[in-house]
Amino acid sequence: MSAQPRHVPSSSGRTARCGARWHRSSHSTGMNNCVETASLGPRLLAVRDSKRTAGPVLLFSRATWSAFVADLVDGRAAPRIPREAARN
Repeated sequence: MSAQPRHVPSSSGRTARCGARWHRSSHSTGMNNCVETASLGPRLLAVRDSKRTAGPVLLFSRATWSAFVADLVDGRAAPRIPREAARN
């Protein structure tokens, strides 16, 4: 993945103003441990934490998001857990 995601604070209302319709993964469990995505036109995809819908949003190009998901499916992108999160 060559492009880094952009961070957009939800408090800016940017995703709400553009009429984003959020979709949760079909693999989501009832524990709400999931991400939600919203299409922001033909080139951008917004991603947020389903537990913090008013929290920050990451913006990805569609190509970057597709490559990331493909790497996860193929086992090439292993999730990394920060040490602070691992202790909790």
